Amino acid sequence: MMGAMQEALDAVLALLDLEPIEVNIFRGTQPAEDRQRVFGGQVAGQALVAAARTVDEGAVHSLHSYFLRPGDPSVPILYEVDRIRDGRSFTTRRVVAIQHGRAIFNLQASFHVVEDGFEHQAEMPEVPDPETLPSRSEIRAADPDAFPAHWPDRPQPIDIRYVSDLPYRYAPGRPPAQLVWMRANGTMPDDPLQHTCVLAYLSDMTLLDTCALPHVSPYRDDVMGASLDHLMWFHRPFRADEWMLYAMDSPSAQGARGFNRGQVFSREGTLIASVAQEGLMRMKTR
Repeated sequence: MMGAMQEALDAVLALLDLEPIEVNIFRGTQPAEDRQRVFGGQVAGQALVAAARTVDEGAVHSLHSYFLRPGDPSVPILYEVDRIRDGRSFTTRRVVAIQHGRAIFNLQASFHVVEDGFEHQAEMPEVPDPETLPSRSEIRAADPDAFPAHWPDRPQPIDIRYVSDLPYRYAPGRPPAQLVWMRANGTMPDDPLQHTCVLAYLSDMTLLDTCALPHVSPYRDDVMGASLDHLMWFHRPFRADEWMLYAMDSPSAQGARGFNRGQVFSREGTLIASVAQEGLMRMKTR
């Protein structure tokens, strides 16, 4: 089973290894999966790779992105990079993801050379160790109805352990907040860019569910959810193949849009990254 999980993770790393086809233009492949639309974390991760491939110095410290159209999972995605600025301390890139001649995703990323400065951070919540919590495969084995029927029952590249109750078990009055442990399900190379892009990939998992929790199970057939934008700030070095705590909450939901926030901590309590996202969450009545 561990070998199968490593293979699943290696497939994600291969997915994030774009093909350069012209100066500032890259092509991303699609996974061999039956999806209605491209997973948002995949597009964000691939776009970040495209941006980083054009930067000579500095590490990404923030990205701001918009999901413009649903991605077609049956064809490759082209990523066109605009080298907006090359500065001494900061470098900025704009990336447009294109399918069928139309933009489906837009990202701006900023890269910063290493500097010394002031230090403080938020405290990590007190939670059980991830090893004491069941994996999703263990949950499914004990309760086949715990996850949506369309979810594939195969080795997963990301190991997710729910500290909070499962989002699919709706309970009236549940707060718009959840905690999960996450990590890449295997061993990754030491390249910091790969770890950053994998975190961008997995940060889109579970986050949108948060705004729906007080109201409805986000995975009912008559509920439509989609990411509208996605923002990340990377604060400190980390490894995505080690346990990270994803602490999420939703301060507001209205007008069929839910706003969600996330903080990502290392197992030792270091604040790795901050995330913000607004998503569409509506009942299918039209």
